Amino acid sequence: MEKTPAYQDLSKQEGLSPRTALDILEVRSRETQAYLAQRTDAGDAVLGYLAEHGAPATRAAVAANLGTPAHVNRMLADDDDENVRVELAKKIGRLMPGLEAEQSAHIVNLTIETLEYLAGDSAVRVRAALAEEIKLLANVPRAVVLALAHDLEEVVAAPILEYSPLLSDADLIEIIACGQVREVLTAVARRRPLNEKICDTLVQSLDVSAVAALLVNPDAKIRKQTLERVVDDAEEIESWHLPLALRADLSARAIRRIAGFVGAAIIERLAARQNLSAATRTHLNRQLRLRLEEKSDDKDAAAAAAGRVANAKANGVLDASFIEDAALAGQRECVILAIAELARVSDTNVRRILACGRAQPLVALAWRASLPMRIAFKIQTFVMKLPAQALLPARGGVGYPLTPEEMSWQLSCFGIALGAR
Repeated sequence: MEKTPAYQDLSKQEGLSPRTALDILEVRSRETQAYLAQRTDAGDAVLGYLAEHGAPATRAAVAANLGTPAHVNRMLADDDDENVRVELAKKIGRLMPGLEAEQSAHIVNLTIETLEYLAGDSAVRVRAALAEEIKLLANVPRAVVLALAHDLEEVVAAPILEYSPLLSDADLIEIIACGQVREVLTAVARRRPLNEKICDTLVQSLDVSAVAALLVNPDAKIRKQTLERVVDDAEEIESWHLPLALRADLSARAIRRIAGFVGAAIIERLAARQNLSAATRTHLNRQLRLRLEEKSDDKDAAAAAAGRVANAKANGVLDASFIEDAALAGQRECVILAIAELARVSDTNVRRILACGRAQPLVALAWRASLPMRIAFKIQTFVMKLPAQALLPARGGVGYPLTPEEMSWQLSCFGIALGAR
C-alpha cells in the first residue's frame, strides 16, 4: 500500500510570506490530489470531485483508476483532455471481461454507454486505445466492433480486423469489397484461421501486401485453384516469391511454375521440400543450374545499364526519349535506373512499383519523373508486360488519367513523399 505523503512541518517557520504560503498550499493540494486519484479506496465522492475539479494529470489518474465508479467514468468520457480519454479507453477495455459479474444492471449499462461513447471519439488515439483493449473480447456490443472495424484509420481498424471473434465472414467480405483503406486488408489476411471464401476474396482484391500476408498465414485455407492463380500472377511481384515457396500446400505444377521465375535461393528452398517426385526434383535442379549461370550474366548487365544511365546523365540526354528507347527494347534495368534518377527516388522503390502488378503506381511514378503519359503507357506494356485489361491508358490520348491527389496517394503507399516532384 502507498504511504501517505510526508509533508514538511512548517508550523514553526518564521517569516512565512503570503506568497510562499499559497505556493505551499498549491503544491500540497496537487500532491494530495495525485495521491488520492490513484487510490482505489478513495471513495466515490472523492474520485468524483477529482474528476470534475482536478488538473488534467489528476483526471487522467482517476480515469485509469479501477475503483472509479461507473457514473464518473461516463463523465470522464466527455473530458476535454485527450490523454484523460485515452486512459479511460484503456481501462474500460480491461473492465469488460468481468462486467457480467457486476451486481448492478445500472453499472453495466453505464459502462457499456461509456464504451460506445469512446468508440465514437473524435481523437484517433482514443479509438485506437479502445480497439487494442477489446480486440479479443466477445462480450462487447457488436455494433461497437463493426464501427471500429470500418474506421478509416488503420491503427484503429487493424486490431479488430485481425483478432475480433465478433466479425462474421459477411462482415469481412464487405470490408474487403469497400476497400476504403486498403492497408486494413493485410490485417484481415493475418486472421487465424481464415476460410476458403475469405481467402478467395482477398486474392481477388489484387492487393499486393494483403496477398503476401495471406500466403504466410499457416491457418489460411487457400483453394488449389486460388493458389495457382496467385502463382500465375506472382512473376512480377517479388514480395510474393518467398511466401509462395514456403506454402506447404503447393501442387507439383505450382512448384515447377514458381521455379521458373524465382531466384536461386528460393529454388533451393523448394528443392529441400519432402515428398517431391523424381521428375519435380530433376526440374528444380535444372532450374537452379540455369539461375546460377544467369546470376553471373545479370551482374554484367546491371553494370552495363548503370553505365548507360550515367553516360546519358553526363551528356544531358537522360530524358523521356532515353526511357522510351529503353522500354521499347525491353531494357528493364535501364528503365529502372533512369526513372529513379529523374524521379529522385531509390531504385528499390522503382523495382517495387514495377513488380506490384498494378498500373496506377507506375503512372504516378512517371508523373513524378515529369515523363509524358505515353511513356508511362509504354512501360506498362513493354517492361511490366501488363495484360490488356490491366493497362491504364492516357486520358484524352495524352493526359494523365489520375488526379495529382490520387497519384500522390499511390506514391505514399510505397513510402514516397507526397506531392513534391
